[in-house]
Amino acid sequence: MDSKLQDYVLAHSDPEGDYLYRLYRATNIHTIHGRMASGHLQGRLLKMLVRMIRPKNILEVGTFSGYSALCMAEGLDDDGLLWTFEINDEMEDFTRPWIEQSAVADKIRFIIGDANVEAPRLGVTFDMAFIDGDKRTYIETYEMTMRLLRPGGFIIADNTLWDGHVTDPSYSNDHQTAAICRFNDHVAADSRVEKVMLPMRDGLTIVFKKVKE
Repeated sequence: MDSKLQDYVLAHSDPEGDYLYRLYRATNIHTIHGRMASGHLQGRLLKMLVRMIRPKNILEVGTFSGYSALCMAEGLDDDGLLWTFEINDEMEDFTRPWIEQSAVADKIRFIIGDANVEAPRLGVTFDMAFIDGDKRTYIETYEMTMRLLRPGGFIIADNTLWDGHVTDPSYSNDHQTAAICRFNDHVAADSRVEKVMLPMRDGLTIVFKKVKE
C-alpha cells in the first residue's frame, strides 16, 4: 500500500490514541526491532476482532513492547482477561511499565517465559489467541494453542507473509522464512480449521477452530 493510500485508510479508521502513539514511538526509539510492534491499523483491527469475537480469555504469544496486548485488551468486556507471554526477559523492563500504567492493566496478565511450556500450566481454555512469537516455533505454538482453544475459537497468526520472502527463492535458505512457509503449509492442510490469509502489513492469518458435529 502506498503512503497516500495508507494515510487515507488511517484517516478513515479510529485513531490509536495518545498512549498507544507514545508507546509505538518509544518502541521504535528504544528497541532494535521497533517495526515488530503491530502499529495503528493492525492494532485497530485486533481490537475490532476482539469486539466481534467477545472472548473471555485471550492468549498472546510474543508480547514484545505490549502494543498488541493493549489493543486487544481495549476490546475486552469487563470480565475478559488477556494472558500475554514474552520469552525474551530483556524486554521486561521496557514493557511491564507500559502495561501496568495503561488504562487496561487490570485485564492483562504479563508473563515472562516460554508460552509453549507455561500456557498449558494455566489450566485456562482460551477463546482467542494471537501468535506473534518466534517464527521458528510457529507450528509448535500453533499446536499448543489448538489444544487450549475452545471449539469455535479463533487464532490470529502474524507475519505470515514475512516481508514477501515466502515467495522469494533467494530466501529459501533463511531459517525464519522456511519456518513461516512450513507453518503456512501446515495451517493450509489442517482439516480441523477454516482459515484465511490477509495481505495486511506483514501478513495476517485468521484461523477458526471447527466445532465437531
